[in-house]
Amino acid sequence: MLHTVEHPLIAEELTKLRDPECPSPEFRQRVRRIASLMVATVTANFETTVVACSTPLEITSGVKVSRGIILVPILRAGLGFLDGFLDLIPQASVAHIGLARNEKTLLAEPYYLKHPPNLEEDEIIILDPMLATGGSAIEAVRSLREAGARHIRFACLVAAPEGVSALEQAFPDLAIYAACLDRCLNSCGYILPGLGDAGDRLFGTCR
Repeated sequence: MLHTVEHPLIAEELTKLRDPECPSPEFRQRVRRIASLMVATVTANFETTVVACSTPLEITSGVKVSRGIILVPILRAGLGFLDGFLDLIPQASVAHIGLARNEKTLLAEPYYLKHPPNLEEDEIIILDPMLATGGSAIEAVRSLREAGARHIRFACLVAAPEGVSALEQAFPDLAIYAACLDRCLNSCGYILPGLGDAGDRLFGTCR
């Protein structure tokens, strides 16, 4: 199911991100801020446990998140989306999954996966700025489930309806969070209106 994270500050940051004149250092900072603004919504239904909490005056009750949290950026663009989540969830572990898109077939081709040894009980958040065709997201979810993950959600900056539909069809129970749902994909599999190649713009490789 798709959850669009609507917030005026996110909308303003996204507007500035779309500008092709936005330089890489500024682009990275804006992506990081959007990611941080999304964290509360993406984690809103995490299970919690009641714990004792000492204040300067007495003992009361508080809560803690019941499961460990693992952030999984899809290389390479997902790295630009990671820091905003780590700013608010510094205790999270970070796994990495490398998926390169074949520009002819538009299919995701895995080349790297590194994660903590036990994934079964942790909350897994897959991070990728763009959900375009859905190929990379589908492969990431499949790989993590094969590794034992059970509690997975996907967070992105911009999504295309085609990618959302493909991901929902592959994994109907998966929660998908996006800052914006754009119009469509073009013939090359890029999101319209989109913001270009997020990886290139994050890391300055589009010059």
